[in-house]
Amino acid sequence: MAVAMTIAGSDPSGGAGIQADLKTFHQHGVYGTSVLTLLTVQNTRGVSAIEVLEPDFVAAQLEAVLADIPPAAAKTGALGNAAVIECLAEYAVRFSFPLVVDPVMISKHGARLLTADACEVLRRKLLRHAFLVTPNLDEAASLAAMEVVDPESMAEAAAAIAHMGPRNVLVKGGHLHEQAMDVLWSAGHIEQLPGERIDSKNTHGTGCAYSAAITARLALGQDIRQAVRGAKQFITRAIRTSPGLGSGFGPTNLHADV
Repeated sequence: MAVAMTIAGSDPSGGAGIQADLKTFHQHGVYGTSVLTLLTVQNTRGVSAIEVLEPDFVAAQLEAVLADIPPAAAKTGALGNAAVIECLAEYAVRFSFPLVVDPVMISKHGARLLTADACEVLRRKLLRHAFLVTPNLDEAASLAAMEVVDPESMAEAAAAIAHMGPRNVLVKGGHLHEQAMDVLWSAGHIEQLPGERIDSKNTHGTGCAYSAAITARLALGQDIRQAVRGAKQFITRAIRTSPGLGSGFGPTNLHADV
């Protein structure tokens, strides 16, 4: 059985973070392992507390998993602070499997999940070890230090981020007003990935599930374009069939067809 690992924070309401990643792995027929980086107190209405774990404890989890059930692919989510990112970067140098970096900076409710100083450490030390980086528009703007508002600027930002070392960059355009257009930079080529824009407030955890679906598909042996296209179709179905749970930004349907 293919194995995928998630290195991310916990969402007790189950729509994002480690919980969403593991559900997505399972739906894709992949065995999921996990390394916790931070704990949150949150539900669909908001985030009220965040506790980042000590880097040594994160490292101990990572060593335990790698020594016993090594993954065929891995992903990161919310990492919390510079110390955790530096710790992970030291291990990522030796990863023999593709690493998908989802640079989670702010939650759906506006809570900061990555400190300002950690963003620079992410740029300098972790991105160079990534097989794929999956920023949304705001994250791409932060990483590339430019305004990202349309497919043209998405492509420009993707190329700028690629110069930081990752082999592939996917800038997600779910926040575009006209369309759900994503832009994939790979081997110097830009590919636009149009998608259906669904008017729904139930989009909590979409970034987590999208990157987890890509990771699962990489673990199953798909190439980057197959993995991204299939994952985009999955997350579109997940949003369209969201179960309507909670009274705020509800989760997507992580039981959607793959």
